[in-house]
Amino acid sequence: MKKLSDRINSLAESQTIAMSRKSRELTEKGIDVISLALGEPDFNTPDNIKQAAKKGIDDNFSHYPPVAGYLDLRKAVSKKFKEQNGLDYSPEQIVVSTGAKQSIANAVLSLINPGDEVLIPTPYWVSYLEIIKLAEGIPVFIPSTIETDFKVSAEQIEKAITPKSRMLIYSSPSNPTGSLYTKDELEKIARVIAKYPDIIIISDEIYEHINFVGKHESIGQFDFIKDQVVTINGVSKAYAMTGWRLGYIGAPLYIAKACDKMQGQFTSATSSISQRAAIAALESPPEIVEDMRKKFLQRRDLVLRLLKDIPGFKLNIPAGAFYIFPEISQLLNTTDGETVIKNADDLCMYLLNKAHVGLVPGEAFGAPGYIRISYATSEEQLTLAAKRIKDAVFKLKPFWK
Repeated sequence: MKKLSDRINSLAESQTIAMSRKSRELTEKGIDVISLALGEPDFNTPDNIKQAAKKGIDDNFSHYPPVAGYLDLRKAVSKKFKEQNGLDYSPEQIVVSTGAKQSIANAVLSLINPGDEVLIPTPYWVSYLEIIKLAEGIPVFIPSTIETDFKVSAEQIEKAITPKSRMLIYSSPSNPTGSLYTKDELEKIARVIAKYPDIIIISDEIYEHINFVGKHESIGQFDFIKDQVVTINGVSKAYAMTGWRLGYIGAPLYIAKACDKMQGQFTSATSSISQRAAIAALESPPEIVEDMRKKFLQRRDLVLRLLKDIPGFKLNIPAGAFYIFPEISQLLNTTDGETVIKNADDLCMYLLNKAHVGLVPGEAFGAPGYIRISYATSEEQLTLAAKRIKDAVFKLKPFWK
């Protein structure tokens, strides 16, 4: 008998990746599928960043880098944190990893022991839960809804804290909802956590630059909490560099050293060439980020207008990232005569098979009754996808009566 570890058997496949794979399988059969499942910008990496990578090759950056990243890159990250976020992290407090996902995994595995509780506002990014499971931590979910703009309050967080609480993990701007926390909201949360020095905050800020309402706010900016904060960021979303695989953390020195140690036994340093490209990204003029941000805002507004014409989709207005997270409970317990829609997963499979549009069910993010729509694709594709979804929804009964 071929046996796998309990660890891998308990691990769920990422549903965003799974839905993308199912979309790809239909495409390979000749079906025209519009996949709105993955969180990947459809833009190409800016030319100045690509040129820096090519120069890195010509300059023979082809040897093992330091595990935590080249010093000049860590200095660039330190400068970015200081100038853009008001965060004081020295280069020694920066660890560069193979994507923000590894950065999060390094931190969780370095800090969480079996039985430790991790506070997770819901909806949450799919991998938070699975990484916590790998660390044998216990997730403690703090619910939010579309009525609260998918944000939890400081009071909710404090009520969830127990003597076993060791971590709070969240993203702002949020994947999957696009919601973001204001400075005032973050300060209130910070004041709660500051009362519990054994709790570390993991602040996932990978969507920082895709913000439609104003200045991004980091929870680590408050002096009274900064020694309890690990700030996660990277180049994937803002600079259209998903395939370059480079993320980074700023953390208290003891945590940074632990993450360096952890990474040294898994992957060692991230690609030397990606690191040269990341320096150019962080030193790029703001127009590069701003142009993409404006296009995402146009797409958000387009998709919101189109979805308003589809019965059963309850919407809020996301303030950042490139997702819309509609509530779809009115579409449950319906059928087109062949498929019965009992949950959001059924609806997503129905829309994939009948409308040929790939979406992700809210169950993947700890939010049954919702679906995630990524608008990181062209306006033409988004318009066509909305039409297909609308046509498929109007075939469901008894809803339309």
